[in-house]
Amino acid sequence: MKARVFVTLKPSVFDPQGKTIADALHSLGYRDVQDVRQGKYFEMDLAAASADEARRRVSEMADRLLANPVIESYRVEVEAAEP
Repeated sequence: MKARVFVTLKPSVFDPQGKTIADALHSLGYRDVQDVRQGKYFEMDLAAASADEARRRVSEMADRLLANPVIESYRVEVEAAEP
């Protein structure tokens, strides 16, 4: 199975890096950008019997290591790996 984990700051948490990126985009002429939230992306291959098992294991990994549950949220996507 192939899993992807998208980790982002919770909406109530100030994102100084996102603000810096937004300011830089504005200075490059992209005035239509209203807000930027930056995050982390993880991609992993797992030996799992099913997509449900892979999702459960990856969610456990995100809870324990990949995301800080106090200030971050995450989303997990799982699909069968290419042969």
